[in-house]
Amino acid sequence: MTQRLVIIGAGMASGRMIEHLLDYAPDAWHITLFNAEPRGNYNRLMLSPVLSGEKTYEEIVTHDDAFYADRRIDCRFGESVTRIDREAKLVHSANGATPYDKLVIATGSAPFIIPVAGKDLAGVVSYRDLEDTNAMIAASRPGAKAVVIGGGLLGLEAAAGMAARGADVTVIHLMGHLMERQLDPAAGYLLQKDLERRGIRVHCKGATKAILGTDKVEAVLLEDGTVYGADLVCMAVGIRPETRLATDAHLEVNRGVVVDAQMTTSDPSIFALGECVEFDRQLFGLVAPLYDQAKVLAAVLNDGVAAFCPVQTATKLKVTGCDLFSAGDFADGPDREEIVFRDPSRGIYKRLVIEDDRLIGAVMYGDTADGNWFFQQIKDGTDISENRETLIFGPAFQGGVQSDPLAAVAALPPEAEICGCNGICKGQIVEAINGGATDLGKVRACTKASASCGTCTGLVEQVLALTLGDAFAKPAAQSICACTDLTHEEVRRLIKGQELKSMPAVMQELGWKTSCGCPTCRPALNFYLLADWPLDYQDDRQSRFVNERLHANIQKDGTFSVVPRMWGGVTNAAELRAIADAADKYDVPMVKVTGGQRIDLLGVKKEDLPSMWADLNAAGLVSGHAYSKGLRTVKTCVGSEFCRFGTQDSTGLGIKLEKRLWGSWTPHKVKLGVSGCPRNCAEATCKDVGIVCVDSGYQIGVGGAAGMDLKETERLVAVETEAEAIEITVAFVQLYRENGKYLDRPYKWLKKVGLDWVRDQVTDPEIRAALIERFDLSQRVYQKDPWAERAAPEEARRFHPVATLSQEAAE
Repeated sequence: MTQRLVIIGAGMASGRMIEHLLDYAPDAWHITLFNAEPRGNYNRLMLSPVLSGEKTYEEIVTHDDAFYADRRIDCRFGESVTRIDREAKLVHSANGATPYDKLVIATGSAPFIIPVAGKDLAGVVSYRDLEDTNAMIAASRPGAKAVVIGGGLLGLEAAAGMAARGADVTVIHLMGHLMERQLDPAAGYLLQKDLERRGIRVHCKGATKAILGTDKVEAVLLEDGTVYGADLVCMAVGIRPETRLATDAHLEVNRGVVVDAQMTTSDPSIFALGECVEFDRQLFGLVAPLYDQAKVLAAVLNDGVAAFCPVQTATKLKVTGCDLFSAGDFADGPDREEIVFRDPSRGIYKRLVIEDDRLIGAVMYGDTADGNWFFQQIKDGTDISENRETLIFGPAFQGGVQSDPLAAVAALPPEAEICGCNGICKGQIVEAINGGATDLGKVRACTKASASCGTCTGLVEQVLALTLGDAFAKPAAQSICACTDLTHEEVRRLIKGQELKSMPAVMQELGWKTSCGCPTCRPALNFYLLADWPLDYQDDRQSRFVNERLHANIQKDGTFSVVPRMWGGVTNAAELRAIADAADKYDVPMVKVTGGQRIDLLGVKKEDLPSMWADLNAAGLVSGHAYSKGLRTVKTCVGSEFCRFGTQDSTGLGIKLEKRLWGSWTPHKVKLGVSGCPRNCAEATCKDVGIVCVDSGYQIGVGGAAGMDLKETERLVAVETEAEAIEITVAFVQLYRENGKYLDRPYKWLKKVGLDWVRDQVTDPEIRAALIERFDLSQRVYQKDPWAERAAPEEARRFHPVATLSQEAAE
């Protein structure tokens, strides 16, 4: 006989319980599922990537409408339960009473709101669900001010997500260091410095006194008198079990709804699981024990034998770019000793806490590859007395140094936990692989390993590589071309390392298969040599693409496009007259304003190019390099000089940047934008380098794109002065010149090297100064107008013989 099961709460714990329950007996239950949110189950762990823009809500849905429909689950989404009638076995909601045979309370937790003045103002949010996330997304426009109260895991994820969208974020934390429950002070300090490098302000030992504002939030006042402006305040100071329904129903409730090992409450017909429960005086906020509870309850409801037994869990921080691991007990104690490893230059810190020859705690920052191995040692209570001297170096060094990068994974026993969220051990993954799950997607589908927070993805891939051996070998990196087996990165490294300063030297020393290269490798080698050895290498014009050889963009009909440079998009009547005269004189069929605030003369005949260049040069106009792998344009708005919203002189800064950077050859084209305020009229947030002016200075973003790929810039740094903005931009361009792969736009290069590494380079005063010095050295050689070298048609013909032009036009 089908029984009636009512579940209150459609979160991750109840969702997993439903999966297990229907696996046991798909036809034994008629399920009614209530949820206060107007939607079903989604992966709340992934709200942070949704906030930062890395994922969409649709990508984190775990149970869609089809899931519920296929299983005939009565979904009551957006409908809150108001009370439970235990005697009549009824659940009451706005739409009446629903009977049950068994009831599951999975109401989760509620955010703790600190009782200060202003807590109810518009613009004050918590961080628990999609509505909170959407509110933060809406408020996180570039230049907006956000304050996060709480420096725990949730607060830092909120801060990182809003900062990634361009908000100016301040984190206020009551304690002396961040994440004090998971980290010791040293690791907390490293985390703080890392966040500050991302532009997130951190204020520890800060007690909130009041939230200020009239109709909406305007600022946060601390007990010490500090005031931080705020357009939005996110309270992330903690959670507490949501027990109101259980309390009103007179179930046993302490801090949470009290349950036994079978997840049964004080009423044998009512069960509870998730963040709302209390078992053995413990509360549970991490997903791994909640999933254990779900498995136990599903078995119990189907008359199985199961018992919930909490196990130790480890913490991994999901804030992008912060590698952090914490497990066990790492507090100081009289009978405890510790092993500490520090590498300040690489930002690596490891601390192991030992008691009675057992590892009882581990904290790692910057390098967490061995985290699961250390966690297994803690859980197993392994005697470490014999390998204490090498313990800090991880499993690859136990019993002698090993070079195998998979040694750490190989050393893990089958029962070692790989995916903490879903409780998946190494043996289960190996079994799935041997059963045909030969890639990451199949392993996820079969075991759910890495399907929740994703921090174990690398470890799962290592298990795949170890189990499959050569069958999992990743495809070799693509070589530059058929002339060589070397990749771009290898060639670039060897050019520098072996001081190869000519094309023949590269081809000879690096074993080119052809004597003179090909149209694919020659342009790349020409750029690498030019960028690395500006004083020793002479640019090879024949190794450039046709547009760069002719200093104009070839069109589909064989004519050309000519774009004079207009510094920062600013022109004058004399320049406009010169352009109009050229358009008339050379019978230009179209004159168009470009998206980069320049004027494009389209349809110019090849034979007219030298004369047109001479005429434009005579009027003071120089090449706009619209054909180049180099600086194209710096787009600006009018800024503070004219606009009532402008905060800084964006036009002036754009002109200075363009005059500093023009003529610099780069791996691919580079476009800049400078907006005078967060309204972003110059569209700076989709440029290779975009600067948004704010009251406090300049926010510099990099890695944007608005072509075949659409990508918003990522915040590099915020600076106070125009001079700093110029220095950072020049250093970034030079770093890209020296390290970028030819024909990779900056956003592709950044994806390979990491924004953190780039930030470390350009913010280090010595490194930045050296980058700028090398850039200026190159500019002294190559910052010249190619049109100016053709002052007259006769001179132009010397550089562009007619025969050569005819041949090149065919290309």
